[in-house]
Amino acid sequence: MKTDILLVEDSTEDAELAIRIIRQDNPAVRMKLLRDGADAINYLFDESENAKTHFFPKVIFLDIKLPRLTGPEVLKRLKANEVTRSIPVVIMTSSCQKCDIEECYSLGANSYLVKPIDFTRFQAMIISSSRYWLNYNIALPA
Repeated sequence: MKTDILLVEDSTEDAELAIRIIRQDNPAVRMKLLRDGADAINYLFDESENAKTHFFPKVIFLDIKLPRLTGPEVLKRLKANEVTRSIPVVIMTSSCQKCDIEECYSLGANSYLVKPIDFTRFQAMIISSSRYWLNYNIALPA
């Protein structure tokens, strides 16, 4: 299945909420949810026969604090690889610490979003960012 958004999020509540918001806004969006950084790397760098059945996403929404491999570790691997380097990566986290922001941008993040606690603001952030990356951003030609 072709994927528009790859969501890498270990919080069940945040993941389910983001998916519900995006699907209500645009039911045609194809999403893939992965729960940890190692699964994201395995999915994106799968060299088995299964790799031929999935495609790179148009955008990756990536949490920082993930089990097994952290968001910055995943980001570093993605941006170091010629094939995955051009996939936009949006950091979506609860951390507003300067060191996290600087680290993610230095590793090649395309955007850094702090998850609001307020539902209405969270909803607006998810809708506007998914619309931007899926509808307005011009990706590098394949």
